[in-house]
Amino acid sequence: MVRGLLCPLRSLTSGTPPIILCTMQIVHYPHPSLRWKSQPIQSISGSLRRVVREMFELMYEAKGIGLAANQVALPFRFFIINVSGDSDLSDQEHVFINPEISNQSGLVEGEEGCLSVPQLYGQVKRFETITVEAYDLDGQGFAMDLDELPARVVQHETDHLDGVMFFDRMTDTDLQALQPQVDEFVTVFRHDQSTGTTASDAELTEQLKNLERDGLGG
Repeated sequence: MVRGLLCPLRSLTSGTPPIILCTMQIVHYPHPSLRWKSQPIQSISGSLRRVVREMFELMYEAKGIGLAANQVALPFRFFIINVSGDSDLSDQEHVFINPEISNQSGLVEGEEGCLSVPQLYGQVKRFETITVEAYDLDGQGFAMDLDELPARVVQHETDHLDGVMFFDRMTDTDLQALQPQVDEFVTVFRHDQSTGTTASDAELTEQLKNLERDGLGG
């Protein structure tokens, strides 16, 4: 499988929902999906539930505590979290579909990382407390008042849905120190594109547009 390439889509007839043919994976910066403005989910489907389950598996495998759809090259507005990072604690698993954040207050600085830039860490200021409203996989709306780590993770993942990386929110001084590592991700990604291991930005963008148009299917 081509790393960083969205799964090819096939339709038997025009208008038929796409069939995702290859294995999902976490993409690395600067994959175009990480700068994509995600589109709202219009309906809950079996395909969405299967994608969510696979995203949890990928997240646990990567030792993460949150994962946004953009990070698996899907241009849709949802993310998952389990702040324990423990797959055995399934009661800590939460799915946020079409999330909206409000009631932000206070500011607190803390270290963040990202599965799309592994081993890259930096200090980021976030709101200390927030309210998040979203839908779950049953299509039911819910609201959570969050603070501490859950609040930080939800803000981080919501940023992904708007094409924002955590290092975009770092101070200029802190980002300058981190920039060589960010540039290294770009160098590796562009090298993989030049060798054909990863598709071009134009091809990846076209696949994102196709997914955006056709959705996840049933």
